[in-house]
Amino acid sequence: MVEPTSVILGAVVTEKAERLKTDENRYTFRVAPGANKIEIRQAVEILFKVHVRDVKVINLLGKKRRMGMFTGRRPSWKKAMVALKKGDSIEALER
Repeated sequence: MVEPTSVILGAVVTEKAERLKTDENRYTFRVAPGANKIEIRQAVEILFKVHVRDVKVINLLGKKRRMGMFTGRRPSWKKAMVALKKGDSIEALER
C-alpha cells in the first residue's frame, strides 16, 4: 500500500470547493499524479477517519506562461473530489 501522505498533497481552497463542501459534503484535494481512485479513497479514510462514498478525479493541464519572448508551462496536476457519507466531515478543513 502507498503511504497516505504521499497520495494527498493538500486541500484545494476555492469558492467552488467551499460551495461543494457545504452543499454536497464533497471535499477537494490536490493528489499525486500517479494516484488512482482506490488509493485516494484509502488515503482519505486513513488520514481523516471518515467513510468515503465517491471519488471523482480530474487531470488538469498546466497553464501557459510567458516571460518576454520565452514561453513555458506551469506543471500539470491532478485534482480529486471526494464525497463523504452523510454525517461525516473533515474537521481539519472546516472554517
